[in-house]
Amino acid sequence: MSLRSADNVVRSLLTFLLTAALACAALVPAATPAAAATPVCVLACDTRDPSLARQESFPVPAKNLNGRRLQLHVSNADDMAWASIDDGVMGDSAWLDRSWDGGATWEGLLGKASIPGTWTGTRTLMYNITDPRNHRRGLVRACGDAAAVGCTDWVYPAVCDTLCDGANAGQAAGDDQPVPATTLYGRTIRLHVNQKNSMAWAGIESGGGGDEIWLDRSWNGGSTRPGGSSLGRTSTPSGAAGTRTAMYATRDPRGLLYGGAVRACGREASHQEGSCTTWVRPAPTRARAAADALMYSYDPYNGWWPSSWWNSAATLSSLIGFARTTGTHDYDWIVARTFEQNKGVFAAGVRSSDALEGHFISRSIDDSAWWAIAWIDAYDYTGDARYLNEAVIIANYVQQYWDAGSCGGGVWWDRERTYKNAVTNGQYLWLTTALHQRIPGDTGWLQRARTAAGWCRSSGMINSSGLVNDGLNSSCANNGSTVWSYNQGLAIGGFTELWKTTGDGSLLATARALADAAISSTALTRAGVLTESCDIGSASCDDNQKQFKGIFMRHFADLAKATGSSTYRSYLQRQADTLWAQDRSSLNVLGQRWAGTGPNQSDWRTQASALGALTAASG
Repeated sequence: MSLRSADNVVRSLLTFLLTAALACAALVPAATPAAAATPVCVLACDTRDPSLARQESFPVPAKNLNGRRLQLHVSNADDMAWASIDDGVMGDSAWLDRSWDGGATWEGLLGKASIPGTWTGTRTLMYNITDPRNHRRGLVRACGDAAAVGCTDWVYPAVCDTLCDGANAGQAAGDDQPVPATTLYGRTIRLHVNQKNSMAWAGIESGGGGDEIWLDRSWNGGSTRPGGSSLGRTSTPSGAAGTRTAMYATRDPRGLLYGGAVRACGREASHQEGSCTTWVRPAPTRARAAADALMYSYDPYNGWWPSSWWNSAATLSSLIGFARTTGTHDYDWIVARTFEQNKGVFAAGVRSSDALEGHFISRSIDDSAWWAIAWIDAYDYTGDARYLNEAVIIANYVQQYWDAGSCGGGVWWDRERTYKNAVTNGQYLWLTTALHQRIPGDTGWLQRARTAAGWCRSSGMINSSGLVNDGLNSSCANNGSTVWSYNQGLAIGGFTELWKTTGDGSLLATARALADAAISSTALTRAGVLTESCDIGSASCDDNQKQFKGIFMRHFADLAKATGSSTYRSYLQRQADTLWAQDRSSLNVLGQRWAGTGPNQSDWRTQASALGALTAASG
């Protein structure tokens, strides 16, 4: 044979082998990642050691891979998974695939591990199944290579809350149609919501055979819907005028995703284009709808609501208050997560414009006190002593800035001792009283609370109309600055709590006078609706002011409960009814102006404030 002929034979053999290899590769799941895996952190970060898992379950069957046992392990308590391969030989390997679009594509080879030496098995590290920070619902599966590539089933392909994806609409506990239907070529396309169970389905009417109906589901308010397009797509049977889909869940507690949105879409049989309704988030109750929408903005990576430091503390209190009042435990995990991720030291600009020195302490005395209040709330809710201990540490820091040598007393607003104001001293009164109530045998905090109450009443910050101005001027007189609702609320709450502790009727009288002034003065209430000065006309509220009204409602509700006043209860209900009717979007986003006037602002701060009002009314 000539050298040219030999070369041709070799080329032909190589071509055959390459073609055969490609054909075989097409028969096994692709192991190449669709995209580079970005590390995910929820309750813990990707690549955690499985020995640290709080649970171990096997929700999908193991796969026999050439005699090897390929297994997917899941810890629901951690929302993480890992893969293992056993009964193998050196070189056999296992890894995880993770998909963010229902299994259409995936990040592959996560944590790939090969059996070493004389071992017969190995396992990967753990990876997160879910990514609520980026509003992504994940699927994972275990894959392995043992002379062939194979994978287990994807875990948790269906979303489950009270009911699971695919439930028959006949099981619905109610049929609400929260947004107008849409029409297309004479067909009517409706979104149906089972509010109680946060389930939804779509229906098409006045059509004919071949018309199609489906649901879209999005975990980020409709911006994208990977893995959530054309859910339950159903064709109208021949001879029928309409049909409906199965039901689909809009909350995924397992995946820590609570604010799923849905819309109904449909298509007339002879046309390709479709039409959809508005996106909707269900509302099982008013307060729960507000809480679900609020959780949309929580960042589990860093354990806060970015990017406002004191607002995150007040928001945590608002969410804990909702959980305590309603018995809803879906968000319990964020209490510990927020604590663990934020109790350390942070440079200026990372969490706050101020540096944080550990234990939630900074130069801003009022910022520190908001966190002390939040940890008292956490202690009341969980019974975990570490939260009360943290509140004591912060309160001891705040106590250092009580200064009887200036204006006869009061706590400074900042470490530089530039201002004595209502918010810091309202917090101090409430905080000292709360610590006395929770520390057996205490006398020190009680004495401080009594002293603070006396000073607040005599300081001049409460004006002749019974309203709390912002603070004192350099001459220790009322500075006549804006009456804000949260200053009024903190004073109401502080005097109410100290009255409950001591039985001193003069304290209750002060609390009631403050409450009566708030609901009767146009400085805080207009047409029966709680209104800040920045809610009026073309004004807008800054990020601090957006949260003031919810704080007022919390403390006003405490007084209403303590006194049983029907007037106060009616006021609470009026706020909840008004904001729900006039200040809510189809995604349950709640704005700054509870009367619904414009220009209106909305973000997680206004959401937390409104949650405070809805919780107060429901309690």
